[in-house]
Amino acid sequence: MNRRFIVAANWKMNGNLSLVDNMIDKLSSINIADSVDVVVCPSFPYLGLFSEKAEQRNLNERVFLGAQNASEYEKGAYTGEVSTNMLEEMKVNYVIVGHSERRSIFKETSTHVADKVKQVLSAGLTPILCVGESEAERAAEQTETVLAAQLQPVVDAIGIESFKRVVIAYEPVWAIGTGKTASPEIAQETHGFIRRFLAQLDSEIAEGVSLLYGGSVNGANCSELFAQPDIDGGLIGGASLKVDEFAGICSTYKG
Repeated sequence: MNRRFIVAANWKMNGNLSLVDNMIDKLSSINIADSVDVVVCPSFPYLGLFSEKAEQRNLNERVFLGAQNASEYEKGAYTGEVSTNMLEEMKVNYVIVGHSERRSIFKETSTHVADKVKQVLSAGLTPILCVGESEAERAAEQTETVLAAQLQPVVDAIGIESFKRVVIAYEPVWAIGTGKTASPEIAQETHGFIRRFLAQLDSEIAEGVSLLYGGSVNGANCSELFAQPDIDGGLIGGASLKVDEFAGICSTYKG
């Protein structure tokens, strides 16, 4: 089964109006292969502007808009939260869910993350489900146990059939923003485990899920990472704030 190759930019709480303009200009000037989906996830205040400028430059079918988070609630008295219906109106296509910073800083549990995935799917949007282990957990050889514990609540909440509409991003916590990167061999081994975990439930669906790698991906290491058989792109953090480097990553893909 052919899987979509995805390069997603996670700006986190960075960026400004100038970065929106520069990113739109750069992505308008490069050749994005038909087999590649580029996703840009700016902070909430810039979603509408990015969508508007992408439409003006006819980028809608080449570059997709993503949000960095969403509420598990459809609507209501939840001050400061953003609903999936609001995101849909802003022409958002993807939503990052369960990023390690949400899990660690904002104490989102795997059950909480599963509820968000379910809500994102119910709105017709595509969740980018993040999973990953800490450095201590890897040292203790608990990586597979940790990933299974993060994935199982989502399986329980949405069922394996719904994974046809889910993207999974493996982001080892020890490699996020640290400059450390999992070797291509370690990344492939872990991606292979994720696919095998899903394959226990449905091998065909498992084969079709796009698995992204995240964790200090940059222009220098992306080619070797993306060449691995179970790595279908990347969730890019710091390098996505550098428009030239991100454009280069977008042009690096499996033929």
